[in-house]
Amino acid sequence: MTRRVRLFPLNAVLFPGAVLNVHVFEPRYKQMLTECIDAGEGFGVALIADGAETGDADVVPHTIGSFAEIIEVMPLPFGRYYVSTIGRRRFRIRAIVSREPFLTVDAEFIDDEPFDDDDEMRRLADGVRRRYAEYRELLVEFSGEEAAPALPADPCEASYLVGDGLQIAPANKQRLLELDDTKARLHAELTFLQRALPQLRSLTHRRRDELEKRKEHGESRSYRADQERFFGKSFSLN
Repeated sequence: MTRRVRLFPLNAVLFPGAVLNVHVFEPRYKQMLTECIDAGEGFGVALIADGAETGDADVVPHTIGSFAEIIEVMPLPFGRYYVSTIGRRRFRIRAIVSREPFLTVDAEFIDDEPFDDDDEMRRLADGVRRRYAEYRELLVEFSGEEAAPALPADPCEASYLVGDGLQIAPANKQRLLELDDTKARLHAELTFLQRALPQLRSLTHRRRDELEKRKEHGESRSYRADQERFFGKSFSLN
C-alpha cells in the first residue's frame, strides 16, 4: 500500500532511529514544514542522486529513504526554521506525483526481512558493538566527536545507528540503508570497522605522542584545533 509523502531531498542519509537536524530556509520547504505541522505529519528524507540540494526543482532523489518525525521546530530570524527530527520507517518511492511547490511522492514503507536471533547473529552483532564502541571512543579522543549513545539491543535497530555514526560518504551510507537484510548490513559495517580501526588507532597514537612533545615544550593545543593537519576540514575513513 502506498501513501502520499512530502519529500525533502538532502545531501544526507537518514536512518531509522537516528536524529537529523535541518535548517529550513527555502520558501518551498518552509511551506512544506507548515503543511506538515498543520497536518500533524512528518516528511520523507531521501539522499539526492542527481541535482542540487537548494534551488533545483529537477532534483532526483534516491528511491529508498526514511520518514522523518518532527520532534522540535525552532523559529529563526528572517522566517527560517531549525527543525529536529528522528528517523522512522524506511520507504521506497514508487512515483513522483508533483514537483511544485516541493517534491511530493507516492511511497510504500518497507521493513527489514525477518531474521533468526541465533548464535551467528548474536556473535555478529556483538562483534560490531565492540568495534563500534572503540571506533567512537577513538573519534571522541582524536577529533572531538560527540560520544555516541548506547546501541539498542535489537540487532536491526543497532545496525541503523551504527550506519548513521560511521564516518563514511553519503553514497556508502545509502547502500547500507538500502539493505533489507540486517545480517548483511551488520557484515558490511563489521568489514568497514575492521579496516578503519587500525588506521584510526595509529592516527590517535601519533596524536598522543605529538601532544606529549608539545607539553614538554610548554605548548598546549586541542585535538580539534589541529585535526585539519591530518584529515582536512572534514574527514572520512572509507
